[in-house]
This record gives sequence, C-alpha cells and structure tokens, in this order.
Amino acid sequence: MIALLIYRTLADSVLPWAVKLATRALARHLNMPEPLVHSTGEFVVVQVLAFEHSVGKSLCPFRLTALVRAWWRGAR
Repeated sequence: MIALLIYRTLADSVLPWAVKLATRALARHLNMPEPLVHSTGEFVVVQVLAFEHSVGKSLCPFRLTALVRAWWRGAR
C-alpha cells in the first residue's frame, strides 16, 4: 500500500517536473526554443516507429519461416 502511494506521488508530481526540466535543459544546451525541441522529439519518435514497423514486417519470424519453408520445398 505504501509503495503504491510512493509510486503515485512520483508519477503525479515528480515525473512531469523532471521531464519539463530535461526539456528545458536540452533546449538551453541546443540554443533552441522549448516548443521546437518538443516537436522535434515527436518527429523523431514518429520516424523511428515508422522504420521499426517497416522493418518489423519484413523480419517477422512467421513470415521468415514461411519464406524459408517455401525456399526449402523449391530446392528439393
């Protein structure tokens, strides 16, 4: 019960504050406005997700297994 209370306190108050502090520090380090840093981060996340989904489809274990089985049957 106490662990849940500590977790909720951290998640509700400390975590958003830490994210905002990290964003502000990164913006100052890169000499960029905070909204630009935030939107750039979202753009990068979207690009990474798109890449992972495109590669993930081609490297799906079930699909690769089917391709190997078809190749093995054709080789015989």
